[in-house]
Amino acid sequence: MLMAGALGLSLSGCAGFLVPAGEGEPEPAPSAPYRVHADPLPSSFPSVPAALPDRPPPSAQGPGPTPTAVADRTGCPPSGVVVGMGEVQAALGHRAVGLTLTNCGPKPYRVHGYPSVRALDDAGRPLPVPVNPGSSYMGTDRGPEEVVLKPGETVRSLLAWVSTPTGGDLIEGDALEIAPAPGLEARTFPLEGSDVRLLDELNMTAWRTGPA
Repeated sequence: MLMAGALGLSLSGCAGFLVPAGEGEPEPAPSAPYRVHADPLPSSFPSVPAALPDRPPPSAQGPGPTPTAVADRTGCPPSGVVVGMGEVQAALGHRAVGLTLTNCGPKPYRVHGYPSVRALDDAGRPLPVPVNPGSSYMGTDRGPEEVVLKPGETVRSLLAWVSTPTGGDLIEGDALEIAPAPGLEARTFPLEGSDVRLLDELNMTAWRTGPA
C-alpha cells in the first residue's frame, strides 16, 4: 500500500513535466493595434500667434499705417507734372537757365504754352521784374507747341535775363518761382551769386520737346 501511494505521488508530481508547454495555460489576450491620433481642440481654445522678434503683439499695436499717396511718396504734385531748373549759364553779361517740365504722373499730360515765372525777394515776396515770352540773346523762341507727354517724358524751356548795367534798371532777386503754367503748383529755386541775382527782365521760350 505504501508502494502504491508512492507511485501515485510520483506520477502526480511528473504530471506537469509531461504536459507540453503552453497546454492548460490561458491564451494571452491579443494586443490592440497601435494608432496615432490627436483630439481636435475645442472651439473656445484661444489661438496664439507666433511671436515675432522686436515686435509687440497685435493687441499692443495701433492701427496700421495709412497707405501713402503716390504724389506724396514720389514728390509728384497732384497735377501730375513737376518743374525743374538747371545751372545758370553766363555769356557776355547775359544769363540763362534751362527749365524742365516732366510728367511724373501715371497718365498722359497735354502741354501747350509757356512756364509761369516770378522773381522773389529774400522774404519770398514777388518783385516787379517783367517776364516776357519770347527770344533772347541766349535762345530763340519758336512759339508754343502742343505736346502730349507720356509718363516720364520731359519738355524744356530757356529762361534768360541781362545781369549787367547795360540791361537798364536792375533789381536784385533772391529766388525764382516757377510753375508749369499759371495756376499750377510752383517750386522755388534760389539764385546764388551776386551777378546772377541782378535782373533786368526775364525772357522765356515756350515748352518744347527739343533742346531749349
